[in-house]
Amino acid sequence: MDISSIAALATAFFWAFSGLLAVYPVQQLGSFTFNRIRMQANFVILCLLMLAIGGWRTLSSEHIIALALSGFIGILLGDSLLYTSLRRIGPRRNSILFAAHAPITAVLSFLVLDERLSLIAIGGIVLVLIGVILAIVFGHGARQKHQWESVNGPLIVGVAIALIAALCQSVGALIAKPVMAAGVDPIAASVVRVSTAVLFFTLLGLLPKLRSPARITPRLFLQSTASGVCGMVIGMTTLLFALAHGKTGLVATLSSTTPIMILPLLWLRTRERPSLTAWVGAAIAIAGIALIFNR
Repeated sequence: MDISSIAALATAFFWAFSGLLAVYPVQQLGSFTFNRIRMQANFVILCLLMLAIGGWRTLSSEHIIALALSGFIGILLGDSLLYTSLRRIGPRRNSILFAAHAPITAVLSFLVLDERLSLIAIGGIVLVLIGVILAIVFGHGARQKHQWESVNGPLIVGVAIALIAALCQSVGALIAKPVMAAGVDPIAASVVRVSTAVLFFTLLGLLPKLRSPARITPRLFLQSTASGVCGMVIGMTTLLFALAHGKTGLVATLSSTTPIMILPLLWLRTRERPSLTAWVGAAIAIAGIALIFNR
């Protein structure tokens, strides 16, 4: 296995670990306050990286407008909904549902960018849908009693929120795609996207109805920050490294194995073995993603 494959798998691991770190602060603070803390910390770190690398020189006013819109849809809306669904349906279901962003992106690329949707890609989309259904509907074992496997509110509502989050992430990525193809530095692009989200999170945080009822303790602050660092700073860096040294399709597939990565982490954390159907559903979804990205 080459270094790019290892980096891509590391990306999936850090994304999975980020999701587990997010569970407690999201439950205590709510998705909005958690995301605000997470984004503000990420913004500072990414700005320091951008200044050190000098990537801001690759930005133009047209790039900034497109990336700001991408950040509003993909991060402000997408991440807020993603962590709302995490609070409702738990990390295992949330991670497998987020895998739906791969077929959503493929379909949107076909509709908007006129990218060819081959029979192999269509087969991949079908596999992802089958894997998601298996993992969500039949993936809860009878012996699993941990609260992370419980559902808060109607399951269909949590599933719908997660799918809309995946849609927002896909739309945000599609908006950013032409900008990245123009040669904009990835870290500089992330700074613009994250800064847009931070601006709105900060302004909306002034509204009394959006303030968290829980006190922001040092533990909650550190866990929220650590989740962001694992997911957006470390995960993004390993992904960019993998893309720079490996084939895009293979890297995209390996970095999308988060639904499988999260299962052993959950096993270690909860001491409850995930059901066989959860493993099978996650594996089928990953196989579908492989077909989509390597079509």
